[in-house]
Amino acid sequence: MLDRLRADLEGLRRDGFEKTEVPLNSPQGSHVVLGTKIGADIINMCANNYLGLANHPAILAAAKDAIDRFGFGMASVRFICGTNGLQLDLETRLSNYLKTEGTILYSSCFDANTGLFETLLDERDAIVSDALNHASIIDGIRLSKAKRFRFAHNDMAALEAMLDRAAGARTILIVTDGVFSMDGTIANLPAICALAERSKALVMVDDSHAVGFVGPGGRGTPALYEIADKIDIVSGTLGKALGGASGGYISGRREVVDWLRQASRPYLFSNALMPAICAASICAIDMAETASDLRQNLSRRVMQLRTGLSELGLEVGGIDHPIVPIITGDAQAAKDLAVHLFMNDILATPFAYPIVPKGAARVRLQVSASHSERDIERVVSSFASYIGVGKHSPTH
Repeated sequence: MLDRLRADLEGLRRDGFEKTEVPLNSPQGSHVVLGTKIGADIINMCANNYLGLANHPAILAAAKDAIDRFGFGMASVRFICGTNGLQLDLETRLSNYLKTEGTILYSSCFDANTGLFETLLDERDAIVSDALNHASIIDGIRLSKAKRFRFAHNDMAALEAMLDRAAGARTILIVTDGVFSMDGTIANLPAICALAERSKALVMVDDSHAVGFVGPGGRGTPALYEIADKIDIVSGTLGKALGGASGGYISGRREVVDWLRQASRPYLFSNALMPAICAASICAIDMAETASDLRQNLSRRVMQLRTGLSELGLEVGGIDHPIVPIITGDAQAAKDLAVHLFMNDILATPFAYPIVPKGAARVRLQVSASHSERDIERVVSSFASYIGVGKHSPTH
Protein backbone atom coordinates (compact mmCIF):
# COMPACT_ATOMS: atom_id res chain seq x y z
CA MET A 1 0.00 0.00 0.00
CA LEU A 2 2.80 2.44 0.86
CA ASP A 3 4.44 1.88 -2.52
CA ARG A 4 1.11 2.58 -4.21
CA LEU A 5 0.56 5.76 -2.19
CA ARG A 6 4.06 7.01 -3.03
CA ALA A 7 3.40 6.42 -6.72
CA ASP A 8 0.01 8.11 -6.55
CA LEU A 9 1.50 11.13 -4.76
CA GLU A 10 4.23 11.39 -7.37
CA GLY A 11 1.53 11.27 -10.05
CA LEU A 12 -0.32 14.16 -8.39
CA ARG A 13 2.87 16.24 -8.33
CA ARG A 14 3.70 15.40 -11.93
CA ASP A 15 0.23 16.32 -13.17
CA GLY A 16 0.07 19.56 -11.17
CA PHE A 17 -2.76 18.36 -8.88
CA GLU A 18 -0.85 18.35 -5.57
CA LYS A 19 -2.36 20.58 -2.89
CA THR A 20 0.00 22.49 -0.60
CA GLU A 21 -0.61 24.44 2.60
CA VAL A 22 0.72 27.88 3.48
CA PRO A 23 0.94 28.60 7.25
CA LEU A 24 -0.42 31.93 8.50
CA ASN A 25 1.51 33.70 11.27
CA SER A 26 -1.22 36.26 11.89
CA PRO A 27 -4.96 36.38 12.53
CA GLN A 28 -7.22 35.76 9.55
CA GLY A 29 -7.91 38.97 7.66
CA SER A 30 -7.75 40.85 4.37
CA HIS A 31 -3.98 41.10 4.91
CA VAL A 32 -2.01 38.27 6.51
CA VAL A 33 1.51 37.32 7.52
CA LEU A 34 2.84 34.07 6.06
CA GLY A 35 5.53 31.83 7.49
CA THR A 36 7.19 31.80 4.08
CA LYS A 37 7.09 35.59 3.53
CA ILE A 38 7.61 37.20 6.93
CA GLY A 39 7.31 40.99 6.70
CA ALA A 40 5.52 41.05 3.36
CA ASP A 41 2.16 42.80 2.99
CA ILE A 42 0.11 39.86 1.73
CA ILE A 43 -3.40 40.48 0.40
CA ASN A 44 -5.50 37.47 1.29
CA MET A 45 -7.87 36.55 -1.54
CA CYS A 46 -8.71 32.97 -0.58
CA ALA A 47 -10.55 33.01 2.77
CA ASN A 48 -14.27 32.53 3.43
CA ASN A 49 -14.13 35.58 5.70
CA TYR A 50 -16.87 37.33 3.73
CA LEU A 51 -17.86 39.94 6.33
CA GLY A 52 -14.33 40.31 7.72
CA LEU A 53 -15.44 39.20 11.20
CA ALA A 54 -12.85 36.48 11.86
CA ASN A 55 -10.74 38.83 14.02
CA HIS A 56 -13.35 41.42 15.01
CA PRO A 57 -12.78 42.79 18.55
CA ALA A 58 -16.41 42.24 19.62
CA ILE A 59 -16.31 38.60 18.58
CA LEU A 60 -12.96 38.06 20.30
CA ALA A 61 -14.36 39.62 23.48
CA ALA A 62 -17.43 37.36 23.40
CA ALA A 63 -15.25 34.27 22.99
CA LYS A 64 -12.86 35.31 25.79
CA ASP A 65 -15.74 36.00 28.16
CA ALA A 66 -17.23 32.57 27.45
CA ILE A 67 -13.90 30.87 28.14
CA ASP A 68 -13.65 32.69 31.46
CA ARG A 69 -17.20 31.64 32.40
CA PHE A 70 -17.43 28.10 30.99
CA GLY A 71 -13.89 26.90 30.28
CA PHE A 72 -12.32 25.58 27.11
CA GLY A 73 -14.37 22.56 26.04
CA MET A 74 -17.32 20.39 27.01
CA ALA A 75 -15.44 17.05 26.92
CA SER A 76 -18.66 15.24 26.10
CA VAL A 77 -21.40 14.77 23.56
CA ARG A 78 -24.60 16.75 23.98
CA PHE A 79 -26.98 14.10 25.34
CA ILE A 80 -24.60 12.84 28.04
CA CYS A 81 -23.30 15.94 29.80
CA GLY A 82 -22.10 18.22 27.00
CA THR A 83 -25.01 20.65 26.65
CA ASN A 84 -24.29 24.23 27.68
CA GLY A 85 -26.82 27.06 27.80
CA LEU A 86 -24.89 28.92 25.09
CA GLN A 87 -25.48 26.03 22.67
CA LEU A 88 -29.22 26.28 23.28
CA ASP A 89 -29.06 30.06 22.89
CA LEU A 90 -27.19 29.73 19.58
CA GLU A 91 -29.72 27.23 18.23
CA THR A 92 -32.56 29.60 19.12
CA ARG A 93 -30.68 32.58 17.64
CA LEU A 94 -30.11 30.75 14.36
CA SER A 95 -33.77 29.72 14.15
CA ASN A 96 -34.90 33.30 14.72
CA TYR A 97 -32.35 34.65 12.25
CA LEU A 98 -33.19 32.19 9.48
CA LYS A 99 -36.91 32.23 10.37
CA THR A 100 -37.13 28.46 10.78
CA GLU A 101 -38.89 26.25 13.31
CA GLY A 102 -35.77 24.76 14.87
CA THR A 103 -32.00 24.30 14.64
CA ILE A 104 -29.50 21.64 15.71
CA LEU A 105 -25.74 22.27 15.99
CA TYR A 106 -22.96 20.05 14.61
CA SER A 107 -19.19 20.21 14.86
CA SER A 108 -19.09 21.27 11.19
CA CYS A 109 -21.40 21.68 8.23
CA PHE A 110 -19.66 18.65 6.72
CA ASP A 111 -20.90 16.61 9.69
CA ALA A 112 -24.33 18.19 9.41
CA ASN A 113 -24.64 17.12 5.78
CA THR A 114 -23.24 13.64 6.33
CA GLY A 115 -25.56 13.15 9.29
CA LEU A 116 -28.71 14.29 7.53
CA PHE A 117 -29.69 11.94 4.73
CA GLU A 118 -29.11 8.53 6.31
CA THR A 119 -31.06 9.66 9.37
CA LEU A 120 -34.15 10.79 7.45
CA LEU A 121 -34.29 8.55 4.38
CA ASP A 122 -34.00 4.89 3.41
CA GLU A 123 -34.48 2.65 0.36
CA ARG A 124 -38.12 3.72 0.05
CA ASP A 125 -37.08 7.33 -0.59
CA ALA A 126 -35.32 9.32 -3.33
CA ILE A 127 -32.77 12.14 -3.36
CA VAL A 128 -32.45 14.44 -6.40
CA SER A 129 -29.17 16.36 -6.25
CA ASP A 130 -27.48 19.11 -8.29
CA ALA A 131 -24.37 17.80 -10.05
CA LEU A 132 -22.15 20.51 -8.53
CA ASN A 133 -23.23 20.10 -4.92
CA HIS A 134 -20.57 20.23 -2.21
CA ALA A 135 -18.52 17.15 -1.38
CA SER A 136 -20.20 16.86 2.03
CA ILE A 137 -23.59 16.52 0.35
CA ILE A 138 -22.23 13.90 -2.03
CA ASP A 139 -20.75 11.90 0.85
CA GLY A 140 -23.91 12.29 2.91
CA ILE A 141 -26.05 10.98 0.07
CA ARG A 142 -23.73 8.00 -0.35
CA LEU A 143 -24.33 7.05 3.29
CA SER A 144 -28.06 6.92 2.67
CA LYS A 145 -29.85 3.91 1.16
CA ALA A 146 -32.21 6.22 -0.73
CA LYS A 147 -32.40 6.10 -4.52
CA ARG A 148 -30.11 8.72 -6.06
CA PHE A 149 -30.76 10.98 -9.04
CA ARG A 150 -28.42 13.73 -10.23
CA PHE A 151 -29.39 16.64 -12.48
CA ALA A 152 -27.15 18.94 -14.51
CA HIS A 153 -26.13 22.10 -12.67
CA ASN A 154 -29.03 24.54 -12.30
CA ASP A 155 -30.81 22.86 -15.23
CA MET A 156 -34.50 22.91 -14.41
CA ALA A 157 -35.48 20.70 -17.35
CA ALA A 158 -33.02 18.09 -16.10
CA LEU A 159 -34.39 18.43 -12.57
CA GLU A 160 -37.93 17.93 -13.81
CA ALA A 161 -36.86 14.78 -15.68
CA MET A 162 -35.18 13.39 -12.55
CA LEU A 163 -38.25 14.15 -10.46
CA ASP A 164 -40.34 12.18 -12.94
CA ARG A 165 -37.95 9.25 -12.56
CA ALA A 166 -38.17 9.51 -8.77
CA ALA A 167 -41.97 9.47 -8.79
CA GLY A 168 -43.41 6.81 -6.53
CA ALA A 169 -40.83 7.19 -3.79
CA ARG A 170 -42.19 7.60 -0.27
CA THR A 171 -40.30 10.89 0.13
CA ILE A 172 -38.49 12.88 -2.58
CA LEU A 173 -35.86 15.34 -1.36
CA ILE A 174 -34.35 17.90 -3.76
CA VAL A 175 -30.87 18.92 -2.59
CA THR A 176 -28.90 21.94 -3.76
CA ASP A 177 -26.22 24.36 -2.66
CA GLY A 178 -27.58 27.88 -2.27
CA VAL A 179 -24.29 29.22 -3.65
CA PHE A 180 -21.92 26.80 -5.38
CA SER A 181 -18.48 27.12 -3.82
CA MET A 182 -16.30 26.55 -6.87
CA ASP A 183 -18.33 28.63 -9.33
CA GLY A 184 -20.03 31.42 -7.38
CA THR A 185 -23.35 30.63 -9.04
CA ILE A 186 -26.64 30.82 -7.14
CA ALA A 187 -29.30 28.11 -7.26
CA ASN A 188 -32.56 28.90 -9.01
CA LEU A 189 -34.56 28.34 -5.85
CA PRO A 190 -37.89 29.75 -7.11
CA ALA A 191 -37.94 27.27 -10.01
CA ILE A 192 -36.74 24.44 -7.77
CA CYS A 193 -39.51 25.12 -5.26
CA ALA A 194 -42.12 25.28 -8.02
CA LEU A 195 -41.04 21.87 -9.32
CA ALA A 196 -40.93 20.53 -5.78
CA GLU A 197 -44.50 21.62 -5.19
CA ARG A 198 -45.62 19.94 -8.40
CA SER A 199 -43.87 16.70 -7.41
CA LYS A 200 -44.74 16.90 -3.70
CA ALA A 201 -41.02 16.93 -2.93
CA LEU A 202 -39.11 18.51 -0.06
CA VAL A 203 -36.28 21.01 -0.62
CA MET A 204 -32.95 21.13 1.22
CA VAL A 205 -30.42 23.96 0.71
CA ASP A 206 -26.79 24.13 1.88
CA ASP A 207 -26.39 27.89 2.34
CA SER A 208 -22.85 27.94 3.72
CA HIS A 209 -21.59 30.47 1.15
CA ALA A 210 -24.55 32.82 1.58
CA VAL A 211 -25.71 33.17 5.18
CA GLY A 212 -24.44 36.40 6.70
CA PHE A 213 -24.21 38.48 3.54
CA VAL A 214 -26.66 37.33 0.84
CA GLY A 215 -30.27 38.49 0.97
CA PRO A 216 -32.06 40.83 3.38
CA GLY A 217 -30.22 40.92 6.70
CA GLY A 218 -27.78 38.36 5.30
CA ARG A 219 -30.34 35.57 5.81
CA GLY A 220 -29.21 33.69 2.72
CA THR A 221 -30.56 32.59 -0.63
CA PRO A 222 -34.09 31.65 0.56
CA ALA A 223 -34.46 35.20 1.92
CA LEU A 224 -32.95 36.61 -1.29
CA TYR A 225 -35.81 35.06 -3.24
CA GLU A 226 -38.38 35.63 -0.46
CA ILE A 227 -39.21 31.92 -0.30
CA ALA A 228 -37.80 30.93 3.09
CA ASP A 229 -41.16 29.37 4.00
CA LYS A 230 -40.89 26.96 1.05
CA ILE A 231 -37.49 25.54 2.09
CA ASP A 232 -37.80 22.54 4.39
CA ILE A 233 -34.18 22.08 5.47
CA VAL A 234 -31.21 24.46 5.51
CA SER A 235 -27.67 23.44 6.38
CA GLY A 236 -24.94 25.95 7.02
CA THR A 237 -21.69 26.79 8.73
CA LEU A 238 -20.37 29.09 11.42
CA GLY A 239 -16.95 28.89 9.79
CA LYS A 240 -17.37 31.41 6.98
CA ALA A 241 -19.18 34.76 7.20
CA LEU A 242 -20.36 34.16 10.79
CA GLY A 243 -17.00 34.55 12.50
CA GLY A 244 -14.98 31.97 10.62
CA ALA A 245 -14.31 29.53 13.48
CA SER A 246 -16.02 26.15 13.23
CA GLY A 247 -19.36 24.50 13.71
CA GLY A 248 -22.35 23.80 11.50
CA TYR A 249 -26.08 23.38 11.75
CA ILE A 250 -29.27 21.99 10.29
CA SER A 251 -32.21 24.38 10.51
CA GLY A 252 -35.76 23.85 9.31
CA ARG A 253 -38.95 21.96 10.09
CA ARG A 254 -39.39 21.15 13.77
CA GLU A 255 -39.95 17.43 13.19
CA VAL A 256 -36.75 17.14 11.14
CA VAL A 257 -34.63 18.82 13.81
CA ASP A 258 -36.20 16.81 16.63
CA TRP A 259 -35.54 13.51 14.85
CA LEU A 260 -31.95 14.44 14.04
CA ARG A 261 -31.38 15.15 17.72
CA GLN A 262 -32.50 11.59 18.48
CA ALA A 263 -30.82 9.66 15.66
CA SER A 264 -28.15 11.61 13.74
CA ARG A 265 -24.86 9.84 14.38
CA PRO A 266 -22.42 12.79 13.88
CA TYR A 267 -24.49 14.72 16.42
CA LEU A 268 -24.84 11.91 18.92
CA PHE A 269 -21.21 10.79 18.81
CA SER A 270 -19.24 14.06 18.41
CA ASN A 271 -18.15 16.44 21.14
CA ALA A 272 -20.37 19.45 21.67
CA LEU A 273 -19.26 22.83 20.30
CA MET A 274 -17.10 24.71 22.77
CA PRO A 275 -19.01 27.53 24.54
CA ALA A 276 -16.59 30.18 23.24
CA ILE A 277 -17.56 29.36 19.64
CA CYS A 278 -21.25 29.56 20.54
CA ALA A 279 -20.90 32.95 22.25
CA ALA A 280 -18.81 34.37 19.41
CA SER A 281 -21.24 33.00 16.80
CA ILE A 282 -24.20 34.65 18.52
CA CYS A 283 -22.27 37.92 18.45
CA ALA A 284 -21.47 37.38 14.75
CA ILE A 285 -25.14 36.77 13.88
CA ASP A 286 -26.13 39.93 15.76
CA MET A 287 -23.55 41.87 13.75
CA ALA A 288 -24.43 40.24 10.42
CA GLU A 289 -28.11 41.01 10.79
CA THR A 290 -27.43 44.74 10.94
CA ALA A 291 -24.19 44.92 8.93
CA SER A 292 -25.54 46.81 5.93
CA ASP A 293 -22.30 48.85 5.75
CA LEU A 294 -20.19 45.68 5.54
CA ARG A 295 -22.45 44.17 2.89
CA GLN A 296 -22.37 47.40 0.87
CA ASN A 297 -18.57 47.51 0.86
CA LEU A 298 -18.45 43.82 0.00
CA SER A 299 -20.76 44.41 -2.97
CA ARG A 300 -18.65 47.35 -4.18
CA ARG A 301 -15.40 45.41 -3.95
CA VAL A 302 -16.93 42.41 -5.73
CA MET A 303 -18.10 44.62 -8.58
CA GLN A 304 -14.70 46.33 -8.75
CA LEU A 305 -12.87 43.01 -9.00
CA ARG A 306 -15.24 41.38 -11.47
CA THR A 307 -15.26 44.44 -13.72
CA GLY A 308 -11.49 44.83 -13.64
CA LEU A 309 -10.79 41.18 -14.45
CA SER A 310 -13.44 41.01 -17.17
CA GLU A 311 -11.95 44.09 -18.85
CA LEU A 312 -8.64 42.19 -19.03
CA GLY A 313 -10.39 39.52 -21.11
CA LEU A 314 -10.32 36.87 -18.40
CA GLU A 315 -12.99 34.18 -18.09
CA VAL A 316 -14.65 35.07 -14.80
CA GLY A 317 -17.18 32.62 -13.35
CA GLY A 318 -20.27 33.34 -11.30
CA ILE A 319 -22.37 36.47 -11.08
CA ASP A 320 -22.28 39.18 -8.39
CA HIS A 321 -20.91 36.91 -5.66
CA PRO A 322 -17.66 37.24 -3.63
CA ILE A 323 -16.52 33.88 -5.03
CA VAL A 324 -14.71 34.99 -8.20
CA PRO A 325 -13.21 32.04 -10.11
CA ILE A 326 -10.77 32.72 -12.95
CA ILE A 327 -11.13 29.75 -15.28
CA THR A 328 -7.90 28.53 -16.85
CA GLY A 329 -8.97 25.03 -17.89
CA ASP A 330 -5.44 23.67 -17.54
CA ALA A 331 -4.19 22.71 -14.06
CA GLN A 332 -0.63 23.90 -14.66
CA ALA A 333 -1.90 27.24 -15.96
CA ALA A 334 -3.88 27.70 -12.76
CA LYS A 335 -0.83 26.85 -10.67
CA ASP A 336 1.40 29.22 -12.68
CA LEU A 337 -1.11 32.04 -12.24
CA ALA A 338 -1.33 31.44 -8.48
CA VAL A 339 2.49 31.46 -8.24
CA HIS A 340 2.61 34.78 -10.09
CA LEU A 341 0.08 36.26 -7.70
CA PHE A 342 2.03 34.91 -4.74
CA MET A 343 5.24 36.50 -6.01
CA ASN A 344 3.28 39.77 -6.10
CA ASP A 345 2.17 39.29 -2.48
CA ILE A 346 -1.35 38.12 -3.26
CA LEU A 347 -2.55 34.84 -1.77
CA ALA A 348 -4.94 32.90 -4.01
CA THR A 349 -5.53 29.19 -4.40
CA PRO A 350 -5.52 27.16 -7.63
CA PHE A 351 -8.05 24.35 -7.92
CA ALA A 352 -7.87 21.38 -10.25
CA TYR A 353 -9.16 17.83 -10.48
CA PRO A 354 -10.50 16.15 -8.38
CA ILE A 355 -11.82 19.26 -6.59
CA VAL A 356 -13.22 20.50 -9.90
CA PRO A 357 -13.81 18.46 -13.08
CA LYS A 358 -10.88 17.78 -15.38
CA GLY A 359 -10.46 20.65 -17.83
CA ALA A 360 -12.11 23.12 -15.44
CA ALA A 361 -9.06 24.21 -13.42
CA ARG A 362 -9.16 27.70 -11.96
CA VAL A 363 -7.81 30.19 -9.48
CA ARG A 364 -10.58 31.07 -7.05
CA LEU A 365 -10.56 34.55 -5.56
CA GLN A 366 -12.76 35.41 -2.56
CA VAL A 367 -13.59 38.97 -1.62
CA SER A 368 -14.07 40.15 1.97
CA ALA A 369 -15.86 43.21 3.31
CA SER A 370 -12.53 44.10 4.92
CA HIS A 371 -10.82 44.50 1.54
CA SER A 372 -10.22 48.08 0.45
CA GLU A 373 -10.46 49.67 -2.98
CA ARG A 374 -6.66 49.78 -3.04
CA ASP A 375 -6.47 46.05 -2.27
CA ILE A 376 -8.58 45.19 -5.29
CA GLU A 377 -6.60 47.60 -7.48
CA ARG A 378 -3.43 45.70 -6.55
CA VAL A 379 -5.05 42.37 -7.40
CA VAL A 380 -6.26 43.54 -10.81
CA SER A 381 -2.84 45.07 -11.54
CA SER A 382 -1.15 41.77 -10.76
CA PHE A 383 -3.39 39.97 -13.25
CA ALA A 384 -2.64 42.65 -15.83
CA SER A 385 1.09 42.19 -15.36
CA TYR A 386 0.70 38.42 -15.76
CA ILE A 387 -1.06 38.86 -19.09
CA GLY A 388 0.95 41.82 -20.40
CA VAL A 389 4.53 41.57 -19.17
CA GLY A 390 4.56 37.79 -18.94
CA LYS A 391 2.67 37.37 -22.20
CA HIS A 392 0.73 34.50 -20.67
CA SER A 393 -2.81 33.49 -21.50
CA PRO A 394 -4.61 32.41 -18.33
CA THR A 395 -7.20 30.50 -20.33
CA HIS A 396 -6.60 27.41 -22.40
